[in-house]
Amino acid sequence: MPWMEQSTMSLKLELVTLAKQPDANLRELCRRFGVSPKTAYKWLDRYAQGGVIALAEHSRRPHRSPTRSDDQVEQLVCEMRTRHPAWGGRKIRARLLALGHAPVPATSTITGILRRHGLLDPDESAKHTPWIRFEHPNPNDLWQMDFLGDFPTDQERCHSLTILDDHSRYCVGVRACGNQKTETVRGNLIDRFRRYGLPRRILCDNGSPWGHAGEHRHTQLSAWIMRLGIGVSHGRAYHPQTQGKDERFHRTLRAEAIGARRFVDLVDVQRCYDPWRDVYNFQRPHEALEMATPASRYAPSPRPFPETLPPIEYGPGDVVRKLRADGYLKYRGVLYGISQAFARQPVALRATSQEHLLDIYFCHQKVATIDIKDQTCV
Repeated sequence: MPWMEQSTMSLKLELVTLAKQPDANLRELCRRFGVSPKTAYKWLDRYAQGGVIALAEHSRRPHRSPTRSDDQVEQLVCEMRTRHPAWGGRKIRARLLALGHAPVPATSTITGILRRHGLLDPDESAKHTPWIRFEHPNPNDLWQMDFLGDFPTDQERCHSLTILDDHSRYCVGVRACGNQKTETVRGNLIDRFRRYGLPRRILCDNGSPWGHAGEHRHTQLSAWIMRLGIGVSHGRAYHPQTQGKDERFHRTLRAEAIGARRFVDLVDVQRCYDPWRDVYNFQRPHEALEMATPASRYAPSPRPFPETLPPIEYGPGDVVRKLRADGYLKYRGVLYGISQAFARQPVALRATSQEHLLDIYFCHQKVATIDIKDQTCV
């Protein structure tokens, strides 16, 4: 099932924001978004003249209101909290500043306004816990991918596939799926690869369809990702904090998009996800980004998606063997179980610092090590 089409406003906003990033390739973006360069330049010119308001072709009523009364400020704060019930004082203040409102109260004042109007849980401030954060230095160095725990709609259960850029927290995609099968994930990944290019590496857990919790955890899906020149990493079993950013994203998705809503079907869920994704990427201030938005730190990958898989090639010093149909490697008369994910595919055997150990590579990635002394595979 293909990714649902974005609204025209969503498309404009995303293209313009990404085109404004340093070293952005506008013509490549136009190709990926299916927009002519002439149209893109028109949108950029409108955005430069009037910001988002001009882009949406709405009223050009100014955001700034220097004479706004205290009552009007309180009303504005309450309205934003009503639209985004999971946002606290810091996010609301950052968003008001981004929209050009003035004057904007301090965070503590906004929190007091929310509390006076009964819009703040008395225990909410106690839930915030500071974290030591790590992030990759560039966009598309790593994408985190996972399924949110499924929930029911009136017609079927929804499995939400989420893809998050580690550096920027940009939501590359959030898709309401009817299952967690390989072809479902592959089809949605192709859609995202065509739009945003290829990341250097993808981090996922050990569950189906991208891994097994057993000794050999690669699958047909992870093998296909490797063929594209993308590294595949798996989180430690029973340690969801390895994918901490995506796990935190799931909490936000549940709180801000799903909540206690009742959905008719997957299409109904996706109608909710699409505008929420725009808010998350382009409007919602992110505390881990010093209250910037994910879109302000994201740029598409310069590596385009190849419509045809590249050939598997190894170096002249590699010993190349083709795996059997059952995923076993025969070397010096001994069978080693590598992985059925690479069945009938060539792999490279490379020497290590220990004479009795050989590393097994599929494309660019090490997938196993064999011990020719003990005749085992690790």
